[in-house]
Amino acid sequence: MHPLLPSLAAAGLYAGATVYQGLRLSQRNAPDKRLLALLGVLALICHGLSLFLQMSQSSGLALDFFNAASLIAYAVIMLTLLACIRIPVENLLLLLFPLGCLTVLLAQFVPSGTLQPINEAQGIVAHILLSIIAYGMLTIAVFQALLLLLQDHQLKHKHPSGLIKNFPPLQTMESLLFGFLWTGWIMLSLSLLSGAIFIDDLFAQHLVHKTILSSFAWIVFAILLWGRFQLGWRGHKAIRLTLVGFCLLMLAYFGSKLVREFILHI
Repeated sequence: MHPLLPSLAAAGLYAGATVYQGLRLSQRNAPDKRLLALLGVLALICHGLSLFLQMSQSSGLALDFFNAASLIAYAVIMLTLLACIRIPVENLLLLLFPLGCLTVLLAQFVPSGTLQPINEAQGIVAHILLSIIAYGMLTIAVFQALLLLLQDHQLKHKHPSGLIKNFPPLQTMESLLFGFLWTGWIMLSLSLLSGAIFIDDLFAQHLVHKTILSSFAWIVFAILLWGRFQLGWRGHKAIRLTLVGFCLLMLAYFGSKLVREFILHI
């Protein structure tokens, strides 16, 4: 089976869910959670099938730049839909569904780089999966931080939009942000630990920038969580540090893949 059909189906479902949610919120009405979840689950099924067909090769796992972006988007959306069962984070989907649509189309239509398929031991595969989960959780945290920033701005200026009127209270939004940050930081810690155990040389030429930037990101998130626990950091300070840590992490992963696959061709 060719991945084109499930890729287009996933993109269409993501786009349809985004339009539906956006229209409902613009009318100051909350979208039907069951319908939104159904569209999301159907999109994930098609997205997952597309990823499986694109990444599964006889020589190993094809985890090039755009496949990696699509896989992380898949993990982020799946984790958010699961979180919606217990906590009110469905407004995040308004940002995440377009991300899923974009990445699944890029993975399908943009030529991949020159990275060789991954055919490694189970420890390396575990490290990769932990990294993807960590990036996924911290991506959710960043989107939550951006929504929190928007909510804070509109409430201060007394012009809440239909989107903001359907948000949980500001304190709940902050609590959700730090819940995502704690989970993402723990997963990032496990990812770095597994890399130290299973990778022979974390400071090899093709890994050194990724190791250093990921470590700096880990430190930034650790400082933020310590500041929250010890000093009660919140608001704009928390949002700024979240964005700084996330940018370091994305440079570590996607920056290195971009350079290796499309510039150095290694």
